[in-house]
Amino acid sequence: MEYVYAALLLHKAGQKLTAKAMEDTLTAAGVTPDKGRVKALLAALKDVDIDEALKSAAAMPMAAAPAAAAGGAGPAEEKKEAKKEEKEEEKEEEFTAGLGSLFG
Repeated sequence: MEYVYAALLLHKAGQKLTAKAMEDTLTAAGVTPDKGRVKALLAALKDVDIDEALKSAAAMPMAAAPAAAAGGAGPAEEKKEAKKEEKEEEKEEEFTAGLGSLFG
């Protein structure tokens, strides 16, 4: 996860995503960079519009909730799914809060 955070930090700072920049960022954070993982992440992000990905990721939890509620599950299944959705929402909120702290 720290590799993704490093990429997001560089993007937010307006820096170019390069292997050297990623490795420097990870090293500054106290992480020993794995060149293979850095290279793989950079290859995966090559054609990705990070701003658009962040916007769609932020909108996804809100769009998924009405779709789940529209299903015709029975009362017992609804309770299970409601608990599961609450746990997932808590995890998403924690993740989103962590990302938000990166960008101030």
